[in-house]
Amino acid sequence: MELKERIIFEDNHLLVIHKSAGELVQGDRTGDPTLADFVKTYLKKKYLKPGAVFLGVVHRLDRPTSGVLVFAKTSKALRRLNQQFQSRIPKKTYWALVDKQFPETSGTLTHWMTRNTQQNKSKAHKNKVPNSKEARLHFKRIRDFDRYCLLEIELETGRHHQIRAQLASLGFPIQGDLKYGAPRSNKDGTISLHARTLTLQHPVTKETLLFTSDPEKVGLWKSVLSDSE
Repeated sequence: MELKERIIFEDNHLLVIHKSAGELVQGDRTGDPTLADFVKTYLKKKYLKPGAVFLGVVHRLDRPTSGVLVFAKTSKALRRLNQQFQSRIPKKTYWALVDKQFPETSGTLTHWMTRNTQQNKSKAHKNKVPNSKEARLHFKRIRDFDRYCLLEIELETGRHHQIRAQLASLGFPIQGDLKYGAPRSNKDGTISLHARTLTLQHPVTKETLLFTSDPEKVGLWKSVLSDSE
């Protein structure tokens, strides 16, 4: 899918796109092509920019995750959006597919998170431990399938791999998430976690904006989308 077909919103300050699962947002030790570079190339061609293109990465999504992703097109927008995220003003909801035996219909999960940078993995602890940070999310079970159920999750904090680690700590890793204990991988190496909505204030106009993204129709997401149509 071409980038222009994935644009959710664009003006002089923001570019909001649908990130496909498997895309790398920023460079890492793999050296693989990044979505940020792809977007810069798009902007350079669209606006015929002769020099370097400014693009600010406001937030990230894990590589195997899909959904709403925001970039800043100006340094002013980047600075103001960073302030919003630091103040936890934006609201994020996610869709996650887990085993159907998930015991509750709604609730709040609170853990203390630690991070292993060498393994690029986090762990959710029931109680506070050294070097841990509090992590909190709210969940609601919104649909059941033959073997899985769909959870809608609202993040209250934004820790590394927070949703993946918190659900795994209950014994319910996200479908396909081998890193956090899923029994089987997805065929394309992705995980069934999707950044569904993002609400924030426009960095210049201060207008409240709501962005929504549908998962791509692959795997079990086909059933999710067909049931919602």
